[in-house]
Amino acid sequence: MLVAERAFEVVRERRRGARASFGPHMAGGISAVEGERNVRVSAPLEGITVLSIEQAVAAPLCTRHLADLGARVIKLENPGVGDTARYYDTAVRGMASHFIWLNHGKESVEVDLAAPDGREFFDRMIARADVFVSNLAPGALGRLGLAPDELARRHPWLVIVDISGYGTGGSLDHKRAYDLLVQAEGGSCSITGLAGQPAKPGIPVADIGTGLYAYSAVLAALYERERTGSGAVIPIAMLDVVAEMMGFALNSVLHGAEEPVPVGMGSPMVAPYGAYPTADGLTVVLGTTSDREWLRLAEKVLGRPELGKDSRYAHNADRVQRRAELDQILGAWCAERDLEDIQRIADEAGIGNARLNGVQDLAAHPQLADRGRWRDAGTPVGDVPVLLPPALARHWETPRGGVPALGADTERIRAEFAG
Repeated sequence: MLVAERAFEVVRERRRGARASFGPHMAGGISAVEGERNVRVSAPLEGITVLSIEQAVAAPLCTRHLADLGARVIKLENPGVGDTARYYDTAVRGMASHFIWLNHGKESVEVDLAAPDGREFFDRMIARADVFVSNLAPGALGRLGLAPDELARRHPWLVIVDISGYGTGGSLDHKRAYDLLVQAEGGSCSITGLAGQPAKPGIPVADIGTGLYAYSAVLAALYERERTGSGAVIPIAMLDVVAEMMGFALNSVLHGAEEPVPVGMGSPMVAPYGAYPTADGLTVVLGTTSDREWLRLAEKVLGRPELGKDSRYAHNADRVQRRAELDQILGAWCAERDLEDIQRIADEAGIGNARLNGVQDLAAHPQLADRGRWRDAGTPVGDVPVLLPPALARHWETPRGGVPALGADTERIRAEFAG
C-alpha cells in the first residue's frame, strides 16, 4: 500500500472509532431543539488527539482552543519542572494566572524525552495522535530526534505545528524569541505609546496572534486531511505574525509614507479619535472613522455644524493633520459633561463610544455576566472562573476540562499507551 493510501486509511479508521476510543473526557452527544430543527449537541473536534510540547503562551493558547472544541490535548512536561508558565505568579490561590488561562481542558504527562523509556513512550503516543504542536527553543526538536520533517515522514497523517521566533533560514533563526523581543523586532512597539516613548502593548499580541494563527491552521489542515488522508507540516514564525499584524503601517511606509507616530489612546490614521476626561472623573473614548461620522459628530454631538462645513476638516487626512485642534475642541466639550450624558448623546448620534475601563472593571463587566460568558474550571486548588471561548456554534458543547497539576495524568496515560 502506498504511503498516501495508508495515511488515508488511518484517518478513516480514526473517524470510525472516534467515539469509542476516547471516553470520559469527551463531550456528550445529546440532542437539542433549535426552532423546529433537532440539533445534535457536539464537540466538533471530538476524537482528535493533540500531543504538545509547549511553553508559555503561543502554543498553549493554540492547544487550549483545540481542547475547547473537544480535542483531547496531552501536554508533555519535563519531570519535576513542567511548563515555565506554571511559575509566573501565584495569583490564583497559589497557581499562576497565565497557566490557568492557557491550560484548562488538558491532561499533563511528565516525560523525559532524552531518556530511552521516555522516547519509547512518546513514540507510542505520537503514533496514535492527530496533531503535534511545539514551541521549543530553536533546534530543540531536532536535537531530540523529533524534527518536523522526520515526524511527517514516519507519520504522514499527522498535522505538525512548529512555532519559532524567526523561522528557519536568515540571520536570526537561532535566536530565542519572547513576546516583547519579537514585538520590538517587528515594529509594533514603535507605533504604540507616544511620540518618542515607544511602549509594548499590555496584551502579548505576538504570542496571542501566533497561537491563533496556529489554531486556525490546524483546523484547516484537519479539514484537508479529511479529503486527502495526508497531514501537514506548518511552520509558524512569530515575526511573520507581527509583520502581518502591522498591515496598515507596513503598507503605508512601503508606498512612501513617513514612519507612523504613535498617539497614545488614539490612532495615527484617523482623527478625532481618542480618550477624553469627563466632568465626573471618568474617561470616555470616542471619535470618528469616516467623513460622514465627522459630520454627525460636529452637528449632533458638539452642536457645531460649522465645523462639519469647514474645509480644513473636510477629509480624514485633513483632520489627522489638525489632530491637536480637534482634540482640544472635543476634550473641552467632554470636560463639561458626565460620562453617562456623553455616551447617551453619542449613541443617539450614531457615534461609537466606550468607557475607559481597568482590568477590575472588565472582571465585573455586566456585558460578560449578563450573557453568561463565565464558566467554572476545576483546578488542584478548587474551581475557578474562566471565560467561554469567543467563537462557538450554538449547538457546540464546550467540555468542562480542568487545569492539570504537573504530571497528574502520567500513570493513567502510560497505562493507556502501554501496548
